Amino acid sequence: MRRRDLAGILLTPSLLAALQHAHDATTKPGEAKLTYFDPAAAAEVEALAAQIIPSDGTPGAKEAGVIFFIDRALSTFDRDLQPAYRDGMALVQAKRKELFPASTSVASLKDVEAESLVRAIEKTDFFDTLRAHTLMGFLGHPSHGGNRATAGWKLIGFEDRHGFQPPFGYYDDPKNGDLG
Repeated sequence: MRRRDLAGILLTPSLLAALQHAHDATTKPGEAKLTYFDPAAAAEVEALAAQIIPSDGTPGAKEAGVIFFIDRALSTFDRDLQPAYRDGMALVQAKRKELFPASTSVASLKDVEAESLVRAIEKTDFFDTLRAHTLMGFLGHPSHGGNRATAGWKLIGFEDRHGFQPPFGYYDDPKNGDLG
């Protein structure tokens, strides 16, 4: 197989669209557009993601733009999870109305109320999916739509370098077998 043939297999239209969406979301943060969620649904999902990784003295899911990663995932490589989000958010809204009948949305809940709501749904499959997407969006490479300004990487002390080296002196130590 020639390299040109391999490129044709790997660069499918959906992959190219996903890469373009991710590129736009990271290079033009103020201009990032949602493709799966409408603004109201995005605000609801973002409010839940902000409970998973809150902004408490450090940037959280909201500042890292996790919603754009989730939106991209549901528009491209995790398209099969769209029904899980639709059904899951319907469950979340029903639970919100049950717990806080006077509320109008998840995004309008106070932090204490939102935390109670998350505790009420944390044993569901939907919450597991949302948590996984939130963590991927927070810690993944910024080119995938989340982790804006490398907020997640800064929080865990990760440096994006092209090459990693063992500590100074590693190669010179006889017990490592290089000189022994």
